[in-house]
Amino acid sequence: MTDTTALAAESARASTGRGTAHDDTFATTSADRFADAAASREAGSIVEKPSAPTAADGRTGRVRRLLATGVQHPGTALAAVWIVLVLVSTVAPGLFTSQDPLVGVPSEKLTGPSPAHWFGTDQLGRDLFTRVVFGSALTLQAALIAVGIGLAVGSVLGLLAGFVGRWVDDVVMRIADVLLAIPSLLLSLALITVLGFGTVNVAIAVGLGSVATVSRIMRSEVIRVRNAVYIEAAFASGNRWSRVLVRHVLPNSAGPVLVLAALEFGTAILAVSALSFLGYGAQPPAPEWGSLIATGRNFLTTAWWLTTLPGVVIALTVLSANALSRALDSEGRRVR
Repeated sequence: MTDTTALAAESARASTGRGTAHDDTFATTSADRFADAAASREAGSIVEKPSAPTAADGRTGRVRRLLATGVQHPGTALAAVWIVLVLVSTVAPGLFTSQDPLVGVPSEKLTGPSPAHWFGTDQLGRDLFTRVVFGSALTLQAALIAVGIGLAVGSVLGLLAGFVGRWVDDVVMRIADVLLAIPSLLLSLALITVLGFGTVNVAIAVGLGSVATVSRIMRSEVIRVRNAVYIEAAFASGNRWSRVLVRHVLPNSAGPVLVLAALEFGTAILAVSALSFLGYGAQPPAPEWGSLIATGRNFLTTAWWLTTLPGVVIALTVLSANALSRALDSEGRRVR
């Protein structure tokens, strides 16, 4: 045996000896290491994989963000409180006043604001605050009907124009361009001449005047969503176009349209009040915000409260609706 062969054999025996010693050490300490791992797990030191967020967690997060927005922006919180009060007055006006909006005391006519009559009285001695509270029902109902019509018709047209495309898109958008070229108030007046007077007809006219704006917003969102990867995957999975449209495109396109609906609510209140001021809405003695201002203008020099205080209520309601729409838009941008 040569020196080199002897050295290799000796190295092999040494390596085998070290491997055997290492295996013996690992086997000896394995029980101890297993016990240590079990104890650590029982003590909670092993971090488990976090669970996937649920829908309840998402709702809780949105509520927390809205509360944080109210704390950081007290104006938004005040706007929400005002809108809630106005909506409650439409459903339960008796919570705010116990007087009759149609019955007055002639001896108290044209009385200024006082603890007995917060907004004063009109030319027939009727409490103006009571008439404003009861008038909110007619005005807000008309505004809600107008927003509902504009949202429903405009969303359907925009959805079809953006999803189908081609000649459907061209026809719908050209009609929308024509409607947008006409001032909304003038368009509402033209529709009222066809439909006739009344609160419901005013609401329908105002709602049809907002269809073009809603349809354009919906169309742009549908085009954005239509080109997404998950829409292509839905088609590749064999889903029909109607299912893809309802289950995927519509829910992911509705956010900006709902924000626009909140903004259109304030605009609808202004439009309904303006048409009521011109005499196209509810006829006296029914209280409506616009008609209250129209009646009070005859006594503007002697009874300023008849026009100013209902006008302040209209302005606060419109500004509050706009503030809420901005808050919803900011929340929607954060989520998207």
